[in-house]
Amino acid sequence: MGKKIGIDLGTANTLMYMGGKGIILRAPSVVAVESHSRKVVAVGGEAKRMIGKTPGSIIAYRPLKGGVIADFEVTSMMIHHFLRKIDAGGFFNRPSVIVCMPYGVTEVEKRAVEDATLEAGVKSVSLIEEPIAAAIGSGLRVSGSRGSMIVDIGGGTTEVAVVSLGGIVVSHSTKVAGDELDNAIIQYMREKYNVLIGEGTAEILKKRIGSVHPSVNRGALKVYGRNLRSGLGAELTVTSGEIREALSERVEQIIETIKDTLEDTPPELSADIYDFGIMMAGGGAMLGGLPLLISERTGIRVTVAKSPLESVCLGIGRVIESPGGIGSVLRQRTR
Repeated sequence: MGKKIGIDLGTANTLMYMGGKGIILRAPSVVAVESHSRKVVAVGGEAKRMIGKTPGSIIAYRPLKGGVIADFEVTSMMIHHFLRKIDAGGFFNRPSVIVCMPYGVTEVEKRAVEDATLEAGVKSVSLIEEPIAAAIGSGLRVSGSRGSMIVDIGGGTTEVAVVSLGGIVVSHSTKVAGDELDNAIIQYMREKYNVLIGEGTAEILKKRIGSVHPSVNRGALKVYGRNLRSGLGAELTVTSGEIREALSERVEQIIETIKDTLEDTPPELSADIYDFGIMMAGGGAMLGGLPLLISERTGIRVTVAKSPLESVCLGIGRVIESPGGIGSVLRQRTR
């Protein structure tokens, strides 16, 4: 019998769940390839460490953008590499795979994920909508008639959905998510200090001292960049308040997306959400003060999932472990 594998194929990170074993792989969704031959040089953490440091003959980048595949061939090679790394099975016992997709993507984008996964050497591939997987993995009861709201802030997209009776009743998404927040910090440093910092440095600032609410102060951090006037190296001490200022406009867009979803929610389900609150998942849920800010702006209690980074993968895992109960959320293709 082939193994059952769940894949959270994210813009920033890929997580894999194996039936009976739990989450067995966490790796950045980054691939380094030779620019001429397209031969894979490194995948995952090793490739991420190469970003911004490679010679002209090697390109290190993410093959997914905004939650969808931007480079089909490299995405397929990345999935194949990860499946081999976890020993998912050989030719005669190929695994069955469930992959999550952002809600509302086109049929072409869904087909691209199915094809890339099948090309990686699996027996069958099923798709699950990301908000459903995030809700299940966060501990929400999606199969009942009670309405639940999930806010999943990933690397490429922020998905906001109201879930009831095993399906999505209303959903809105925005491309403002982890990557856009990093870009906002880079832009702020360029405009305020005329210093260019790298994506990795921006991500460190966001994770270590990132704050979006005045009551949350995470201190200051010393970072290095390049002065755009002189071209020489520059040292900066950045405060939590400056990161809050840098992120304010983007965070406002996330809050507006949540408000739009609440406005479109049927009254009966709105009552449930006001009673039971909003659940947050994804790496963005860990941004300092964000749950508090959303609660203040919406008037609804906000809870962060126990394992926000793993919620989607854990949700896929629960579908794998209990296919009879919630398997109806899937669509399947075999080869």
